[in-house]
Amino acid sequence: MNAAIALIEDEPDIRKLLSGFLTRSGCTVREAADGIAAAELLSDEPFDLILMDLMLPGISGETLIADLRRHSDTPVIVISAKSMLETRLEVLRLGADDYILKPFDLSEVLVRMEVVLRRAGRTQLPKLLRVGKLTLCPAENRACWADIPLALTAKEFQLLLLFMEHPKKVYSKANLYESVWNEEYCYEDNTVSVHVSNLRAKLKKASGCDLIETVWGIGYRMKEDAT
Repeated sequence: MNAAIALIEDEPDIRKLLSGFLTRSGCTVREAADGIAAAELLSDEPFDLILMDLMLPGISGETLIADLRRHSDTPVIVISAKSMLETRLEVLRLGADDYILKPFDLSEVLVRMEVVLRRAGRTQLPKLLRVGKLTLCPAENRACWADIPLALTAKEFQLLLLFMEHPKKVYSKANLYESVWNEEYCYEDNTVSVHVSNLRAKLKKASGCDLIETVWGIGYRMKEDAT
């Protein structure tokens, strides 16, 4: 991922962990350890995306987001230990683009970043993805198994795009819902299960085998033999 990231986090260990991971993933990272330094950083440089904690010394994350939204549409992903639903919804109303709870999984942070950047038009979709005989062209909304076109709905296509971008990652229902439907996943329903089931059925009809598997108690991923 080639992106300029502002990392605003007051906990040194978490800041070091995220900075190192994002740098290895191809990002350029600038850091701020408190709200005052963050305000100066955000006023001095343009960024593709901001990763921000809420509980910051000096100026809170909520205040920073509200101030930022008066003059900028730079995407913001909050990473916070505040788990109250009301807090998460309020931060989204202020203008944050996503909300990740601590403790977090690094690969999930990267996927959420990719989704937010893509949604904001700050990154280009891959020209072509291949997993075994499965190919997907995001720019043309086209997917095929070998030479067989797949007739997918918009949501099925977006689900398949996620699975193929990270074929070894296990996606929870919440991951999939928040990435594809762009809404907070607040309760259990059958929306994700139904769409994944329909996608699996279409893939199996074309390929003769299951290409997406259920990881019991966690979620879904591409089957290893599909790659």
